[in-house]
Amino acid sequence: MQPTKILFVCLGNICRSPMAEYLFRDMARRRGLDAQYQVASAATSHEEEGNPVYPAARRYMQDRGIDMSGKYARTLTASDYAAYDYIIGMETRNVVNIHRLLGEDSAHKVTRLLDWTTLPRDIADPWYTGDFARAYDDIYEGCAALLDRLEYDKRRA
Repeated sequence: MQPTKILFVCLGNICRSPMAEYLFRDMARRRGLDAQYQVASAATSHEEEGNPVYPAARRYMQDRGIDMSGKYARTLTASDYAAYDYIIGMETRNVVNIHRLLGEDSAHKVTRLLDWTTLPRDIADPWYTGDFARAYDDIYEGCAALLDRLEYDKRRA
């Protein structure tokens, strides 16, 4: 069975989307499901391409036992649509830009991360707000809901 492929997306791929990538990967690993998921992240802009994760985001995750060293920002490409089962933006603006870059979403792969929760909303960008705790909590909530839903759907299939 092929792993489910998930691409998390934000504006620069230096805070929220890599946090989601590594947090989801850690959650799946802790549940013994890491082989069932292939997870990555990307940006809707080119401005941070090639840059490492923002230091404050990297420290925040490191303090929670998640190492993001070796991650460098990359930009979303048209080929990502075919390569991933789910393309998940952190906020409405990301989703709009994902559609702009990828075109029509005929397979309905594109959502916001917190659309998977009982309280759909945007995840504020901590690069601007400085509130990495709030971003982490929102990302954690979204990743947990996404993983729970995907596993539920697999059991029902």
